[in-house]
Amino acid sequence: MLLQVRSTLIYSAANKKFHGSGIGPRIFLMFTLMFFLSNSWAQQDTISVASSATDTIPKKDSISKFNKFNAKMEKLFKVIPVPILSYSTEAGQIFGLAKFNLFDFKKNDTITKPSKLSEVVTFSTKGKINVSISNELLFNKNKYMILSFLNYRKEPEYFFGIGNDVSRENMEKIEYSRFRFNTTHLFMVAKNFYIGPPLDIAYYWDIKTDSNSYLIKNNVTGLDGGFTIGTGFSAGFDNRKNRYNPNQGAFALAILNWHPSFLGSKYNYARFDLDMRKYFNPWYKHVIAIQATTSFVTGDVPYYDLAMLGGDNKMRGYYLGAYRDNVSIDAQVEYRMPVWNIFGIVGWIGTGRVGDSYSDLSLDGFKLSYGGGIRIRVDSKHNTNLRVDWGFGPHGMNGFYINFAEAF
Repeated sequence: MLLQVRSTLIYSAANKKFHGSGIGPRIFLMFTLMFFLSNSWAQQDTISVASSATDTIPKKDSISKFNKFNAKMEKLFKVIPVPILSYSTEAGQIFGLAKFNLFDFKKNDTITKPSKLSEVVTFSTKGKINVSISNELLFNKNKYMILSFLNYRKEPEYFFGIGNDVSRENMEKIEYSRFRFNTTHLFMVAKNFYIGPPLDIAYYWDIKTDSNSYLIKNNVTGLDGGFTIGTGFSAGFDNRKNRYNPNQGAFALAILNWHPSFLGSKYNYARFDLDMRKYFNPWYKHVIAIQATTSFVTGDVPYYDLAMLGGDNKMRGYYLGAYRDNVSIDAQVEYRMPVWNIFGIVGWIGTGRVGDSYSDLSLDGFKLSYGGGIRIRVDSKHNTNLRVDWGFGPHGMNGFYINFAEAF
């Protein structure tokens, strides 16, 4: 999987229906209204022409004012953090701040792609704390890159069990605290091809669950938490011109991490992640994006590092970790199109499942994910969007997400 933190900034209550008083739907409706009003504004301005045969150019005063306002907001966005306020049944009221920036290390370097730095801090009325810092740093004409994230989290996790046939009826709450640092250093060895070492460090503690928990009944590895450290090998390919809003090219990243006991890891296991993406530009600024990923773990694997489905990037609409096992596989196709000025819309469909092994992945067990969203450009120089997505699955599963850059 691509080792980026794309932190869900407002709301991700997958597998739970929104309450009418929730803030998430109101935000979604606000952006939707903004989008339609802006689109209507553009259409009215386009047909606002003089009756004279020689006057065929639409008036652009309103559009010009909008562009000037948008330019001011972009400058402000680069300086101040974005406030966060939301609600979910699991976490209660959520509030905090988030910051996202793209930048160039050298102003006169037109070859090296922009680097990214993002931070998010959130708290909730039910004790959920999340602090994350992530980066994607590119140097020396894209010949060297560092992909990293640092995270502290204290939260209730909703655990359904292990396997592809678990259900929400068996859901239990597990509380824990976590620190995690993950980094991958990649060196270009041929045009667009990279290799390098990854490093994964994690520490879980203060894990609390009920006495009749699935973890206790089945003596699941990881109940006691502990320290793990892993390293190994990574290889990648990337010929995208824009890493954060790609419209052509391809990307692939494979990472193998081994967590051996002689390095101090409490659990001796290995993990393999593969992320593959392809982008097509069929016509003017329209994009078809395709992604397929798989994860595989083997050995003495703690339950919190099993292969999982869900989240704000893959299988949107599913609670992250609702389905987990030794193997996961998923794929999605997304259509992205501009609408007017800084606004665009997307729609996607995806599928995936987990299993004990690859031979266990029968076709009748795949889950469905689908949804749509709005895009608002917040960085014109680097052509990067704020994304607002609403994902769905069967049996009332859904998730609402606000984030920066595309999901993949």
